[in-house]
Amino acid sequence: MNNSTGSSKTKKEAQGALDRFKMEVASEIGVNLKEGYNGDLTSAEAGSVGGNMVKKMIKRQEEQMAQGN
Repeated sequence: MNNSTGSSKTKKEAQGALDRFKMEVASEIGVNLKEGYNGDLTSAEAGSVGGNMVKKMIKRQEEQMAQGN
């Protein structure tokens, strides 16, 4: 496997993980997010998904740092 193939695979895996995380957060906060186009969401709904994703990522990182990882 050459470097560009490995990099492409890694990017796809990372994008998939972010998409799953986004769907998880949307579900938790009650935003009806679906695969593909979501142009029917309000700006507030879309922003709340992104904002809550960031909050969860920060919280996880703080927990890891507190554990010394």
